[in-house]
Amino acid sequence: MTRYEYVIVGGGMIADAAAKGIRELDPDSAILVLGDDPDEPYTRPALSKLIWIDDSFTEEKLPLGTSSTGAEVRTGVTVESIDPEAKTVTVEGETIEYGALLLATGGSPKTIDLPAGDRVIYFRTFADYRHLRALADDRPHVAVVGGSYIGTEIAAALVQNGCRVTLVTPDSVLREKVLPADLAERFQGWFEDAGVEIVPDTRIASGTATDDGVVLTTEGGATIEADVVVLGLGITPNTELAEAAGLVVEDGVVVDEHLRTSNRSVYAAGDVASYPDAILGRRRIEHVDNARKQGRAVGRAMVGDETPFTYTPYFYSMVFGHRYEAVGTLDSSLETVAAWAEPGEKGTVYYLDGEVVQGVLLWGNSSDAEPDARDGAKEALAEPTRFSREILRTRTLA
Repeated sequence: MTRYEYVIVGGGMIADAAAKGIRELDPDSAILVLGDDPDEPYTRPALSKLIWIDDSFTEEKLPLGTSSTGAEVRTGVTVESIDPEAKTVTVEGETIEYGALLLATGGSPKTIDLPAGDRVIYFRTFADYRHLRALADDRPHVAVVGGSYIGTEIAAALVQNGCRVTLVTPDSVLREKVLPADLAERFQGWFEDAGVEIVPDTRIASGTATDDGVVLTTEGGATIEADVVVLGLGITPNTELAEAAGLVVEDGVVVDEHLRTSNRSVYAAGDVASYPDAILGRRRIEHVDNARKQGRAVGRAMVGDETPFTYTPYFYSMVFGHRYEAVGTLDSSLETVAAWAEPGEKGTVYYLDGEVVQGVLLWGNSSDAEPDARDGAKEALAEPTRFSREILRTRTLA
């Protein structure tokens, strides 16, 4: 039986960061990365942002160079089971022994009654990007289903590349569930000004692919026709291996402050992991900052570093050159208090539940201000009753 000191199940950004974290403390032991993605780990956020709008950012810049750590990276493989007691994994009939195991299995796109196909893409991977890019070269009419991060970013990317875009969202105004009403209107205006047709208050129930396009059917029975359909409906964490192995699972694989699961030799991190955030409490985070920081930390933990993971990640989005970041919970049903450096363009919005700050939005944050702004946001969350509304109205971070 082949043995590796470290086995990583999952071939995304967590796997890359973990392999590099391992190498910080253990330069020599064998690392095996087992990914179902046909590509080695790559920079996932660029797939819906930078690569569409910056000609200098080419496909060659996406891979993260995981193999440079000396790890053996197997792509396009399926891990069938893990056995924490025997400390083995089974991949396509081969049984492999490990010293420490990391579950970095990520998540799978949520779907509707419409199979993926030549003109239907549930957008998630590098392969999905290549598929969509090839279709976009013909400037088709693309219906984008979903008004969250991925949906809005893809809609913006496509319209900036000459496609006719229809964006279908369950919201009355784009991002109205997370942004204050005035900012949601401003956000939607960017799309309307760019020529995106927005179909609000609409959920898609199903769809049918035809020889030359796709017909979508809404929950109300109306139809929307397009040449291509891209769906960004969120993900479901891939917890099947963990559940079958008897690990504790609750909205993700449950880990402690060392990113260790209910079995001491098995770790989990990234989209699939439910972890105890030092400021925000237990949660599961699906954003890149978490992948980078948590990936490095879990790699070091697998070697034996007992430093607790206390980092609170931020998340961000960027459309039409406008960037916003956030830490904590963005819920527009909460009271919001805004502090503007430039009204409507650059400022900070605090989300309050009673007297407690629950989330911080950095609107129009620039790369120059990012680190200090994020630290200030985390300070407000770490001491959520420290700042009065009067102070918050003058506490501009972005």
